[in-house]
Amino acid sequence: MKKIAIVGTQGVPAKYGGFESLVENIIGQNCSSGINYTVLCSSLDMPRRFCEYKGSQLKYVSLHANGISSVLYDIISMIRVKAGYDTILILGTSGCIFLPIFKLLTKSRIIVNIDGLEHRREKWGILARKFLLLSENFAIRYADVIIADNKGIQDYVTDTYHRMTKLIAYGGDHVLRNVPIETERKILNLYKLKKNDYAITVCRIEPENNPHIILEAFSQADITLVFIGNWTHSQYARSLKEQYSHFTNIKLLDSIYDLNTLYTLRSNAAWYIHGHSAGGTNPSLVEAMFFGKPIAAFDVIYNRETTNNKALYFTSSKDLLNLLSLKNQSGADLRKYADEHYTWKHIAKLYESLY
Repeated sequence: MKKIAIVGTQGVPAKYGGFESLVENIIGQNCSSGINYTVLCSSLDMPRRFCEYKGSQLKYVSLHANGISSVLYDIISMIRVKAGYDTILILGTSGCIFLPIFKLLTKSRIIVNIDGLEHRREKWGILARKFLLLSENFAIRYADVIIADNKGIQDYVTDTYHRMTKLIAYGGDHVLRNVPIETERKILNLYKLKKNDYAITVCRIEPENNPHIILEAFSQADITLVFIGNWTHSQYARSLKEQYSHFTNIKLLDSIYDLNTLYTLRSNAAWYIHGHSAGGTNPSLVEAMFFGKPIAAFDVIYNRETTNNKALYFTSSKDLLNLLSLKNQSGADLRKYADEHYTWKHIAKLYESLY
């Protein structure tokens, strides 16, 4: 029996982001009966505490898993699992500043999924970027195995650190559901939408996700945009909401957590718009591919690699506006590629092969 500890997320059941969904789904697959997972969770972020979930043991740390406390949270999580595990899977690099010391404390094999290039994100200040770069450096130098979720990230690690990585993306088939037709009809009516008559995008409202470019394009377009995001969390988000909320074809919706509603809005759209410009494989883009809709994605290597160059790409509002004028676009190739590469069963097997 292989004993695997996972650190670096809020925990499960998943309710937050990409890494949480990753853990939720790889422990749920557990393709090999010879693997026993332990997941470190934040007792402050998780509304309920469980001793066991999906056959995995849960341990709790009394700190928030995000923000400034994330570094200490990850370090304490590592200390909690320093003994008794064959492999420790660390998701993200913020706590890897501790890795040189941790390697002296544990005999476990250490695997690190470095996620995106956090030190390049615009939301961080200069000191934070330097710290994140140092943490990334320690993660790549001291881990036994490095996971990159995108070919662009893999190439960066090879070029910068001269280390080999394992390429494992995210799954996205968990978004598929069976929603009754009548329920879908009620949801579309609630938002005054028609099937295949609007575009949709879902993201955090941050500059690196380019909501300003998307909104500017749709302010000049004759197609409806449903934009789901956290419109009150920053001055940047609030100013965009104030600037574009009066356009009749733009619907700015706050974050939606009801899965039937989210599925209905995504599955009935004519387009998916993806503005992310930083990071590696973005989970929301992988998820969108399973709906088989044409995708207009911001033109960076990460998005091209994720979609295998089967989407359409833009770098400006003018580019996006031109793409929206194209007729008879199909997302069938995107769905086919997702079925072949991004199912959770496939992703779980790749992780288990590393243990």
